[in-house]
Amino acid sequence: MTSAADRTKLFHALHRSGPLALPNAWDVASALIVEAAGAKAVATTSAGVAWSLGAPDGDALDRDLAIDLVARIAKAVRVPVTADIESGFGQDAKEVGDTVRAVAEAGASGVNIEDAYGSGLRDVREQQERLKAAREAAPDLYINARIDVYLRGIGEPEGRLQHALDRAKAYLEAGASGIFVPGVTDLGTVGELASKIDAPLNVLAGPGAPAVHELGTAGAARISVGTALASAAYATARKAAEELLSKGTYDSTEEGLGYGELNALFKND
Repeated sequence: MTSAADRTKLFHALHRSGPLALPNAWDVASALIVEAAGAKAVATTSAGVAWSLGAPDGDALDRDLAIDLVARIAKAVRVPVTADIESGFGQDAKEVGDTVRAVAEAGASGVNIEDAYGSGLRDVREQQERLKAAREAAPDLYINARIDVYLRGIGEPEGRLQHALDRAKAYLEAGASGIFVPGVTDLGTVGELASKIDAPLNVLAGPGAPAVHELGTAGAARISVGTALASAAYATARKAAEELLSKGTYDSTEEGLGYGELNALFKND
C-alpha cells in the first residue's frame, strides 16, 4: 500500500489531469463500492456521514465520530480519501486547525471546508483565519474551500459571480488548494469561474446537470455529487420497506448487491 504522503501527492495531481469525478461515500461499505467501481479517489459527503451516524447535517455531528469514520475509510481503501468536514467542527480557527490535523492523521489526503454559517456566510476575514489554521495544521493536505454564495442564494443573482470570485481569491491567499462552488452547473458560469480562479474548480452535479465531460470541457477540474448516492440508497431502502410492510413482497430489493459480492469488498489486504 502506498504511503499517506504518496496518496496526498496523487490527490493533488488528480486535479490537474482532466476532470476528477468523485462519487461521494458515507461509510466504509459505500467507500469500498466507489473504489471498486473505478473511482480514482473517495470523497465523503458530510450529510451522508452525519445521517449514517445518527445526526443531522449542519455541524451537529460529534467531531470524534466524524474523524473516526475518516480513519476507517482511509484504512479500508487504497485510493486517496478527501473528507467533507462541514465548516471544520470548530467554533474558532484553532479548533478548525485541531480538526484538520486530526483528519490528516486519520489518513485523509484532503478536506472540504465550507463558509456557510447559519442562514448566511461567514465574514471573509474570519473564514481566511479558519483556512490559515487548517493550512498550518496540515501543510500538505488538499484544502478545498467551499463557497456557498450560489447554493445559499446570497445577494442578487447578478452579483454572485463577482462575490464568489472575491471570496475565492481571499481563500486562496489564506492557503486553500482549490475552490468548490456548489449550486452552479450552467456551463457559461462554470467557464467564467474556472477561467478567473487561479486554482482547480470543483462543482456539484446531479440529475439535470451537464455530464462530467461537459463540465470538464467548461473548465471544472473536479465534479462531485454530494448526497446523491446516499439519498438514492436510502430511497431504495424506504421503497423496499414500504413494499414489504404494505404488500408483503420483495421486488424492490431485486437489484441489490449480492451478499458474497458485498462481503468480499471487506477482505482486501
